[in-house]
Amino acid sequence: MSIQNLLDVLEKQISMLATELASQPDTPFSIPRFDQALFHHHSNKLSGYLQEINQNMAQLKSCVRDNRTVQVQFLSERLVMQIEALKRELSTQPLRRQEDKFGRQSQERDLYQRLSEHQDYERRLVAMVDDRELQLNQQITLENKYKLQKEIAALAGRLARCRQALMRIEKAIEKQETSD
Repeated sequence: MSIQNLLDVLEKQISMLATELASQPDTPFSIPRFDQALFHHHSNKLSGYLQEINQNMAQLKSCVRDNRTVQVQFLSERLVMQIEALKRELSTQPLRRQEDKFGRQSQERDLYQRLSEHQDYERRLVAMVDDRELQLNQQITLENKYKLQKEIAALAGRLARCRQALMRIEKAIEKQETSD
C-alpha cells in the first residue's frame, strides 16, 4: 500500500469519526477517558480529542511531504491508535449515558441518606446537651460543674458543625432538584 493510499484511508476514518461524533451530544465529562500517553491534549469533551487527531493528520502529511520516514511511521501508528481509541469511546456513549443517569440517581439517594443520618446526629447531640444541662443544674461541686460545662461546650461545637453540614446537604439537594 502506498503512502498516499494510507493517508486516504486515515482521512476517510477521521471523516467517519467526525460524522459520528457530530451526531452525538458533545457533553463534558469529568473522568479522563484516554491514556495520558495516547493524547497530549486533555479535554473534557470528545471533540477536543478529534481536534488533536486532525492536528496529527496535518503533521503526518507535512512529514510525508518532507520525506521524514521515522516521523511518518511514528505519527501513522499514533494516529491509528488514537482513531481506534476514539472509536471505542464513541461506541460506549450509550452505556456512559446510562451510567451517568444511574450515578445521578445514586447521588440523590446518597444525599437523602446523608441528610437522614445528619438529622439523627443532630437529634442525638441535642439530647446529649439537654442531658448534660440537667446534670449541671443538679451538681454541687464546682469541679463537676466545670467538667460538665466543658462537655456542653464541646457538644455545642459538634452540634454547630452538624447543623452546618445539614445546611450544605440541604443546599446540595435543592440545587440538584432545581437542575433536574
